[in-house]
Amino acid sequence: MQREWFEKDYYAVLGVAQTAPAKEITKSYRKLARQFHPDANPNNAAAEEKFKEVSAAYDVLGDEAKRKEYDDVRRQGPSSFGGGAGGFRFDQNDFGGDGLGDLFGQMFGGGRRRNPAGPQRGGDIEATLSLGFAEAVEGITTALHLNAESQCSGCHGSGARAGTTPKQCGHCRGRGVVDDNQGVFAFSSPCQRCNGRGSIIEAPCVGCRGTGIEMRPREVNVRIPAGVDDGQKIRLKGRGAPGKNGGPAGDLFVVCHVATHPVFGRDGINLTVRLPISFSEATLGADIDVPTLDGTTVKLRLKAGTQSGSRHRVKSKGIDTAKHQGDLIVTVDVAVPTELNSDERQAIEALQHASTTSPRERIIQLATSVKRSS
Repeated sequence: MQREWFEKDYYAVLGVAQTAPAKEITKSYRKLARQFHPDANPNNAAAEEKFKEVSAAYDVLGDEAKRKEYDDVRRQGPSSFGGGAGGFRFDQNDFGGDGLGDLFGQMFGGGRRRNPAGPQRGGDIEATLSLGFAEAVEGITTALHLNAESQCSGCHGSGARAGTTPKQCGHCRGRGVVDDNQGVFAFSSPCQRCNGRGSIIEAPCVGCRGTGIEMRPREVNVRIPAGVDDGQKIRLKGRGAPGKNGGPAGDLFVVCHVATHPVFGRDGINLTVRLPISFSEATLGADIDVPTLDGTTVKLRLKAGTQSGSRHRVKSKGIDTAKHQGDLIVTVDVAVPTELNSDERQAIEALQHASTTSPRERIIQLATSVKRSS
């Protein structure tokens, strides 16, 4: 290791001065790693070699303790060479170090990869649930039926036939990876003999063929909270696909599809309804019956001169969630009759003759005054 350190000027590799602060070293490394990363330079051996040099340099200079030791070796010269056959190890499955693994994850969109032989979390499952409008408003507990990955009932997830157990892989000694030493560098790759599991199943389970997982119908009880929206996802932790090698199960996400209602609508936690009212009710005012979602009616008082399209609030008749209570928003529309009997026609004609002003008079006056002043 010390001979390698003496022969390699890592400061020059990263293009920084020996007195450069840690922040500048990291910044330079990020730039060069992006430039020469194999993903950005496929089938480019020169770029791959440069990337290895940059990574090796940062592995030392990016660590405060290693950097101090490196500077001491360079300062002391060849007399500081010691024994040992150290080197730089690149693991294709787990970068592992606090510097390289985190930086690669930030730059290239992935996090650290876990040891394939270690515990692995199961995948997430998504299922759909159709709800009636009232069910979504009030909340419901129901059973969800789905066909999904489950732990094998025959081998209980081990993958081995009943009466047998998996054995540790002798090739990788249970690690799931093997090392390929190439001079000062060592690369790790998944063990081909056990496919990265770290164990060998000599007698696979007949039901799951050694995977430890089978597809089977499942019934899951789901509690849908009051006020769930159309398209909203409900997360059930640990109800997804089973984990591997003792890892936790994934999550189940239930996507809710809410049906429309012929009378009521929704505005957040408020329910909405449109009601027709007569001309006389709008003009003189009235107490009208308003339907509610529970099948009853409540009284709403309209003031004299209520306008068509106006909105009125009925308190606490909306969606009752764990934290809030919504209201019922009533929009009234003045219904204009399309057919009149003789008495109705005479009454309306009498009203027309009795009226001394036109509802359009103010608008006409305003338009005229604006025209004159322009």
